[in-house]
Amino acid sequence: MDIPTDTPPTPAPADDARPTTTEQKRTARGATRPGDRIFLGLSRGSGIALLAIMAAVAAFLAYRSSVALADNTGNFFTTFEWDPAGISSDGKPVFGIAVLVFGTIVSSIIALVIAVPVAIGIALFISHYAPRQLATPIAFVIDLLAAVPSIVYGLWGAIVVAPNLTGLYSWLDDYFGWTGIFEYEGGAPRSLMTVGILLAIMILPIITNVSREVFLQVPKMHEEAAIALGATRWEVIRMSVLPFGRSGIISASMLGLGRALGETIAVATVLSPAFLIKASVLDYGGGTFAQNIASKFSEADEYGRDALIASGLVLFVITLLVNGAARMIIARRKEYSGANA
Repeated sequence: MDIPTDTPPTPAPADDARPTTTEQKRTARGATRPGDRIFLGLSRGSGIALLAIMAAVAAFLAYRSSVALADNTGNFFTTFEWDPAGISSDGKPVFGIAVLVFGTIVSSIIALVIAVPVAIGIALFISHYAPRQLATPIAFVIDLLAAVPSIVYGLWGAIVVAPNLTGLYSWLDDYFGWTGIFEYEGGAPRSLMTVGILLAIMILPIITNVSREVFLQVPKMHEEAAIALGATRWEVIRMSVLPFGRSGIISASMLGLGRALGETIAVATVLSPAFLIKASVLDYGGGTFAQNIASKFSEADEYGRDALIASGLVLFVITLLVNGAARMIIARRKEYSGANA
C-alpha cells in the first residue's frame, strides 16, 4: 500500500484571525507593550506641551503688542523713529520697526555670507582631508568656541575687531565704494558690517559642527564607488558628499541664522545705534530687534515695554518664518540627501 508523500496545503487563516491594519500599525510602533505605551504618551505629551508653550508666548506677545499699537501715532512698519514716551511729539507715542527690520536682516545676511562657506570648508577639511591626529584637536577647539559667552565675543569685538577694521573698510571704499554699499566716510567702524563680521565668527562653530557631523555620515559605499570610477578627492566630495549633506548644510545654516537674528549683547557692544537706514553697510547707524530691546528695556516705562514687546513679536514671527522656510527647502530636497539610499 502506497503512503502519500505530498503534504497537504496549510489552510488559510480565517479573515477574523488576520491582524487588522490598526493592529499592524500599533505593533510596528511598538505600542502593545506597557513601557512603549508610556514612552509614546510622554513623547506625545512633550510635543503637545511645546506647542502649547509656543502658543502661550505668541498670545502674550500679541496681547501686549495690541496695547502699544492701539496708541501709536506712527506707522509701526514704516516709521524711522522710536519714541514711545512721546518726548519729541508732545507726549504722543511714535515708534516703528523699519530700521530694526533692515538692520536685523542685513547683519544676518552678512554673517551667513561670510560664515557658511568658511564653515563648510572647515567641516570638509576635518572630515575628509585632515589626518585624525589633526582633525580631533581642531574639532575640539571649534566645540569650545561654540561655548564662549556672547559678552566675551562682544568685548573682543569692541576692543580688538572694530578698531582694526579701518584698513579693510578703506580698501573696500577704494575699490567698491562706487556701488554705494561699501562707501566709507571714516570714523569708528561700528556699523552693520562690523556686526555681521562678529556674528559670522559667533555662528561659525555651530554651522561647522553640524556640517561636519553630516559629512561624516556619508555612506562609504558612495565614496568608494566614485573612487573606483577614477574620481579625484574633490570630485568625490562634489558628487557624493555635498549632495548627501545638502539638507544638513541648510539646517546648519538656519541654526546659525537663528542665533544671528536673536543675538543681543555682542551686537549692542559693537554697534552705534541710530534710527537711520543708509545704503552703505560701512557707515554707523542702524539697529536690530534684540539690540534695541536690550538697550531700551531697563529705562522704558510700562507703555515703552509694550512697544518693545511689539517689536519682539515681529522678531518671533520672522524666526518662525525662517525656520518654516528651511523645513520646506529640506523637504523639497530630501531626495538629494541620500537618506533613502
